[in-house]
Amino acid sequence: MQNILFIVNAPPYGSERVLSALRLATQLAAEEFPPVLRVFLLSDAVGCALSGQQAAAGVPLGQMLAELIDAGVKVYACRTCLDARGLSADRLLAGVEVGTMPILARLTLDADKVLSF
Repeated sequence: MQNILFIVNAPPYGSERVLSALRLATQLAAEEFPPVLRVFLLSDAVGCALSGQQAAAGVPLGQMLAELIDAGVKVYACRTCLDARGLSADRLLAGVEVGTMPILARLTLDADKVLSF
């Protein structure tokens, strides 16, 4: 079984990079024999994992993350990136884990493929 790591750096709503990453992850999770998927949010992408977001149009990115978590995808938000933005872990969506560089390093080494957005 393949192991795919998504590293997402882009801000949530400034471009479509995060949307593209989550759409691809959603499609992969829906495959008949899905790979092991991990999503690690870095930099401004940690804002995607905040609970209670409302999108002006379309599906909120937080809802997409929640659906991935429900499908068994592990989602991490970088602790250093959260701290730098004054965001606490209690504001994250249920199921999002706080990640660290040692965790990201291990996920990278364990992955068959690493996709960066």
